[in-house]
Amino acid sequence: MPETTFHSLVENLENYLEYQRDEGVQRMEVDRAVLAELARMPDVAPAAAVEVPVAVAIPIPEHFQSLEEIAAHVSTCRNCPLYEGRVNTVPGEGNADSPDIMFVGEGPGADEDAQGRPFVGAAGQLLTKMIDAMGYRREEVFIANIVKCRPPNNRAPLPEEMEACLPYLRQQIGLIRPRTIIGMGATAIKGLLGKTAGITRLRGTWREYEGIRLMPTFHPSYLLRDPSKKKQVWQDLQLVLKELGKEPPPREK
Repeated sequence: MPETTFHSLVENLENYLEYQRDEGVQRMEVDRAVLAELARMPDVAPAAAVEVPVAVAIPIPEHFQSLEEIAAHVSTCRNCPLYEGRVNTVPGEGNADSPDIMFVGEGPGADEDAQGRPFVGAAGQLLTKMIDAMGYRREEVFIANIVKCRPPNNRAPLPEEMEACLPYLRQQIGLIRPRTIIGMGATAIKGLLGKTAGITRLRGTWREYEGIRLMPTFHPSYLLRDPSKKKQVWQDLQLVLKELGKEPPPREK
């Protein structure tokens, strides 16, 4: 097979696989006959080898001194493919001095990616109402996600993407030292606890992360799709307030 044809085949295949990856495809079946045909192709001479750009992973330090250092490192991170499509990284924001509550979600969406801030879209507006109902303001709690870059089409982050990004969140929690953590959605609980059970089974029952009480509950985006679950989430939030020795403020009539 001529080299130019081979190069075109490799380039087209690479583009196709990148497209499938961005669409969220995690596994593809390949016909064995195709693999056998590829195996019979002549080797390409080293000088004519196809060069594929590879992102260089930047090791994550084991001991950051501040959240600012973490945010700066996140902004240059290329440790998983999510960096390729991001506009802004979203490290998190809020009270970093032992807040009563740290909220942990899944990952940034389109609005968060555009602004570089967590939970600023429709789900974020609902989260703000949840925080207000508990008697807090957004700036009094800390809000973060399992991954710091937006997954394509807002899909759930892949296990390898979570694993690459979790060291940032773990060190954030160590520096922030929240009194409680509210894990919102199955991805947050899987990232923090390694639990793969459904969030419906886990919500409303206290767990523990590194000595910190952790309450699993539904993600605000899920509540937008199924408002009937808001009552259950409010029950979960009330359990957190009880743990903190607080009462929800009176509701405005």
